[in-house]
Amino acid sequence: MTREEVRSTMVTILGGIAPEIDLTAIRSDADLREELDIDSMDFLRVIVRIQEQLGVSVPESAYPRVRPLAGCVAYVMEKRAKAGGAGAAAVERPVEEPGQGQRREELP
Repeated sequence: MTREEVRSTMVTILGGIAPEIDLTAIRSDADLREELDIDSMDFLRVIVRIQEQLGVSVPESAYPRVRPLAGCVAYVMEKRAKAGGAGAAAVERPVEEPGQGQRREELP
């Protein structure tokens, strides 16, 4: 996954948490909680979605690092690189089987 793909996924996550915001106006260096005017529960939802969608666990000790968008993208890229590019969770991809249509297959 490229840096731009990670950033795009992050912006999508943020849009799902705070749908009223202008996604194009998110500054990379701004504190996401302040920039999006989200509370601590919404920030935790962002953390959970990072794990679900990007396969990277974010411990509480890393929260300050991932508060700006640029820091979050850098953190995800670093963790995915250390995990061999696949992240901490399984990656799914569609697989064609004759007569079966598409199904999901988990990759290690």
